[in-house]
Amino acid sequence: MPARRPAAALALAAGLAVIAGGTAGLLLTRHSTLAMRPAAAGVAALPAPTGPIVAPPPSAAPKPVPAPVSLTIPLIGVRTQLITLGLTSAGELQVPSSTAVAGWYTGSPRPGAVGSAIIVGHIDSYNGPGVFYRLIELTRGDKIYVERADGTLVEFRVTSVQIYLKDRFPTEDVYGPVPDAELRLITCGGAFDKATGHYLSNIVVYATEVS
Repeated sequence: MPARRPAAALALAAGLAVIAGGTAGLLLTRHSTLAMRPAAAGVAALPAPTGPIVAPPPSAAPKPVPAPVSLTIPLIGVRTQLITLGLTSAGELQVPSSTAVAGWYTGSPRPGAVGSAIIVGHIDSYNGPGVFYRLIELTRGDKIYVERADGTLVEFRVTSVQIYLKDRFPTEDVYGPVPDAELRLITCGGAFDKATGHYLSNIVVYATEVS
């Protein structure tokens, strides 16, 4: 699919950033040829939250929210089942073993519940683009849908797309408590370091529930 906003994508090319500790990220620029990387390069290990990931519960117990099962982003042609991700033995966020699917971190709220729900995916591999290859093309107002186990659909709208150097990953901004239902999509990007086999930056898409 052609990029909808080539000018915006090129404008982001100068701002290569990275998430501390490494993991999902996305290319900041569109390349004339696909960057074919090992699966491990598309998403390395993400740093785990260091504090509370949800806001304090209200006095009344919140209604339970069904688990997420799939993610759809119409603008960039994403339609993927969601696997579940936990923590590694090193205390880092797990990442999908396949570049074809995205994963929901079970230590974060379920999409639609109060807090920041975390979904991670790869950018690419030797076999071609990964599930989040075009994540950088999203801009404010774009729609994201998460289907849940009971068949309900939660709609989110993008509020911001940020690029961070991995050694400057804003853990609190990405994982920290928020008063409403929000979503974070994370993948790798920026320059590719051939010596280490990893991208030097990460892209984080911030979105808020509107359904």
